[in-house]
Amino acid sequence: MNELTLTKTRLFEGVWEGVLTVNARSRIQPQVEVIHLEARLPDVELIEDTDAGRWVLRVPIPAELLSDGVQSFVIRDAESGETLESFAILAGEVMADDLRAEITLLREELDMLKRAFRRHCLETM
Repeated sequence: MNELTLTKTRLFEGVWEGVLTVNARSRIQPQVEVIHLEARLPDVELIEDTDAGRWVLRVPIPAELLSDGVQSFVIRDAESGETLESFAILAGEVMADDLRAEITLLREELDMLKRAFRRHCLETM
């Protein structure tokens, strides 16, 4: 299995960007998905870089997903379900601290773990 490392480069004009590095020198495009409120985001781009084993990930943030409060996004390996990165966007009222954003991310990751654990239990029975 290839190990994937995702490094954020920027958030610019509504597009989150990062560099995905595959530890094995594979030319096979990795499969990633971006999840928001248990729904997969459309139009996620993975573009091969000139360096072997590197890909540019572009995640356009749909305007209809932005509203008051914290919106959390989880980027994960579509094959293994492993979380590669996550980010949150805060809009509306200014919050005193970022604790709510962290709690939202933890809740989404906990939900993902619960689903994976239940699936594992069903498969091993």
